[in-house]
Amino acid sequence: MSDSDSLVEVDDLFARELEGLFVEWQPETVPHPELVAFNNELAAELGLDGDMIDSPEGAALLAGNTVPAGATPIAMAYAGHQFGGYSPRLGDGRAVLLGEVVDIEGKHHDLHLKGSGRTPFARGGDGKATLGPMLREFIMAEAIHALGIPTTRALAVATTGEQIMREGMAPRAILTRVASSHLRVGTFEYAVRLQDEEMIERLADHAISRHYPAAADTDNKYLALLEAVIEVQAKLVASWMLVGFIHGVLNTDNVTISGEGIDYGPCAFMDYYDPATVFSSIDRQGRYAYGNQPSITQWNLTRLAETLIPLIDEDEEVAAKLAIEKLETYADRFRHYWDEGMRAKLGLTSESDEDASLFEGLLALLHANRVDYTTSFRALSKLLRGDDALWKSLFEDSAAYESWIQRWRDRLGVEGRDATEAADEMDGINPLYLPRNELVEEALTAAEAGDLDPFRALLDVVTDPFVERPGLERFAQPASPTFDRSYQTFCGT
Repeated sequence: MSDSDSLVEVDDLFARELEGLFVEWQPETVPHPELVAFNNELAAELGLDGDMIDSPEGAALLAGNTVPAGATPIAMAYAGHQFGGYSPRLGDGRAVLLGEVVDIEGKHHDLHLKGSGRTPFARGGDGKATLGPMLREFIMAEAIHALGIPTTRALAVATTGEQIMREGMAPRAILTRVASSHLRVGTFEYAVRLQDEEMIERLADHAISRHYPAAADTDNKYLALLEAVIEVQAKLVASWMLVGFIHGVLNTDNVTISGEGIDYGPCAFMDYYDPATVFSSIDRQGRYAYGNQPSITQWNLTRLAETLIPLIDEDEEVAAKLAIEKLETYADRFRHYWDEGMRAKLGLTSESDEDASLFEGLLALLHANRVDYTTSFRALSKLLRGDDALWKSLFEDSAAYESWIQRWRDRLGVEGRDATEAADEMDGINPLYLPRNELVEEALTAAEAGDLDPFRALLDVVTDPFVERPGLERFAQPASPTFDRSYQTFCGT
């Protein structure tokens, strides 16, 4: 038995069931693996012994030097629409799926190494990653998880003892990502490209078994699969937007069948509210701007629906009609989760015909006065407790907000809400601490220079985002306006 056998055992479910959608591939051996970030909480949730994995043997495993028992390492194949243009062959160009960890409830979780070297899907890249982008994905994934939003998780980041060239020389690193699966809309697009209907059916059945077993008991399980993915994606995007998150690259290969967020490269949390906000350096036309995320997700789901047409019904016209009917429910599903979330953010517990106007009025107020989105909701809860100093500090002129504040107070009054109780509930919904862009960049810059303390401090703060703690005032501040206007994020390849 090798050292890796005693650390982690994995299943090779994807490799056994979906031949044709991957190539077997070994991670590249690295010279000096060392774990610089490790998620003990996640390890425990997976039923793993964190102390054993957070070790030199664990570093060798999570850097790809050793392979766990039962593993058939593979690079997964998928296609994708990238910024609207179809790319027929993408795939894991710098990653391998080691296999699936089976937790104590029998649920499968992918164990995936990102930055582990070139694969046949590399398309000219070197297959490697630098420390900064891998730590970015770690901190973003864990912050989003702490906010209660479905997401892939980060188990570890290992450095390799190498320096690689990007804009300059930087330390190489490998991220261990955990997901309920890495099935994407792009996986289905690739299966269609093979012109093998049996392959599409196997893939759809695999997705149903893994994520939506109840669909198998319906009259049309493939239509039920489509509806289930529409539902979870509507909820995911609403949840993102309620906390001001911008994914940055919502291509179809970054839209999961499970409804988890994935691939946190050019992503960021919005500081000053503006629906046109774009941080991604490669999104030059604003296709994936904050306010475009609902509609572009529906566009992506339409691409999924197209792949399922042959399975939904033998008559293509009938299948298309059924699929369109499901797709047309997306907007209402998104609106339901958005409205539900906004009511909670404002301390409201009942629906009203005036809700849409109240929400839009607040957002228009924040936009017109260039107000920090996250701070505004925490300021409103303070205002309910009788402390209006923070709220007033966000505006130059009180006349700008007096009318809206009165409308909101009236709405709370109709519900008969106790102000302190409502404020407490709001603080349990509205985060105080997020991975603020300026702080993220400071932490990643320091890490690449050899100082991981700022990263660890930021991670500690954003994984407990709701409870105010003394001495952490800087972590709750928005970026300076100068920084915010010029800030760009990059894909990290």
